[in-house]
This record gives sequence, structure tokens and C-alpha cells, in this order.
Amino acid sequence: MIIVATSIYGEYEAYLPQILEEMMNKIRVINQEYKENRNCKLYEHLIGRIKTENSMREKCQRKGLAMSTKNALWEIKDAIAIRVVCGFVDDIYTMVEQLRALSGWRVIQEKDYVKNAKPNGYRSYHMIFDIVTKFPDINGRQPGHYYLEVQLRTIAMDSWASLEHEMKYKHDIKDPEKITKELKRCADELASCDISMQTIRQLIHEED
Repeated sequence: MIIVATSIYGEYEAYLPQILEEMMNKIRVINQEYKENRNCKLYEHLIGRIKTENSMREKCQRKGLAMSTKNALWEIKDAIAIRVVCGFVDDIYTMVEQLRALSGWRVIQEKDYVKNAKPNGYRSYHMIFDIVTKFPDINGRQPGHYYLEVQLRTIAMDSWASLEHEMKYKHDIKDPEKITKELKRCADELASCDISMQTIRQLIHEED
């Protein structure tokens, strides 16, 4: 059991929700401009979160890091995170390009698990950004730099990931190997469905 006396985020804790909201607003603007120009939206859902105190402390412990504000905000790069849930696979890559073009957002890491799924079937596009904000940072800079994790998925990928996450944290499953196998099969079927849906949309737009 972790007993928390003071926030691991220290004096920067109050800035994190403000930074998250500002970054989400930038993504909302991208979506609104895209809708106005293309008459369709880039995503279905936009979800943001600040990693909880316990989760951050557990992650520091898991990585063998001291439970310090420096490690929470600088060594671990997902204190602030956004999930973008798109309708179609192509929208993921369109959004990726839009995010890359944002002023003050610098990509420092990318992992494409959409084209290169994990062995268990997990699919998603992961990006870590170094973002410039108006707030001071842990290194004494102002404007300060904070890390932002963005995950982009289709609705099918997101539903699968939620189910897989539920299994990961349930410890009394009777036949985990069978469920893992079924999850992998389901992931492959959903990926095939995503491709089919993308193809149908392309055919529809060819008629325009």
C-alpha cells in the first residue's frame, strides 16, 4: 500500500490539468477546421488524463526510479496523456500529420502499433511530444517544456484495448491462456473489419 504525503508532482501539480486542457483544445481546433474544410471529422472521441498519484508512484517503482518530481515529469513521459479515438485507420495517420505540424510540439518518440501490431494483437499509434507551455518546468525554464503522450486508435482498437486492460488487472481468471488466444483472434478480426470499413469509405467517396 502506498501512503502519499505530498504530491509526486510537487509545485507543478496545478499546471498539469491546465496544460492538458490547452493541448486538447489544440486538437479540437484541428478537428473543427478539418470538418469545415472536408465536411467530415477526424475523430469520434477525445480523452485526456493526468496520471494518478498512485499510478505514477507505482511506475517509478517498477522502473527502479526514485519517487521524485524530476522523475515523474521528466524521466517518465506520460504524466499528461491524450487518447484520440478515430473512426477510420486513415484518420489516425491524417491526425498524426496534423499533430506533427503544431507549433511548439516536437515529436521525440513514435511507435506505430497499427501497422506493426504487438504479438498479443494490440494496435495503436503512440507519440511522445516535447511541448512548450507558458508554465515553468522542472528544469527552471519558462516558457517550460512538458512531455505529452498521445495515443491514436480506431473505435475497434480502443474497445479491444479496454478489454485487454481489464484482463491484465484481473488476477483470478480461470483460463488466461484461452482468453489471451481469443483476444488475439478478436484483434485480428477487428483489424480486418477496420480495413474493410476504410475500403467502403473510399468507395463511397469515389462516387463524389
